Amino acid sequence: MAVTKSIETASLSIEVQSGTDKAGDAIYSKKTFSNVKTNAAPQNVFDVAEAIKDVLEASTRDYFINESSSLVNA
Repeated sequence: MAVTKSIETASLSIEVQSGTDKAGDAIYSKKTFSNVKTNAAPQNVFDVAEAIKDVLEASTRDYFINESSSLVNA
């Protein structure tokens, strides 16, 4: 039996600086954007993340693609 994986949903998360701790180090939280096309090219998602970063007031760190998949026993 072969099991296949099918991506159901995808979202983009950007780590955005939300403040600093007592030592002065940056604290980050994630801002998530839903409904990313499951077949979107990684470069295109990165380009969108860069465009979003440019309009945010806070500093950003890393970008993430979060995927939710279903497994089907074919």
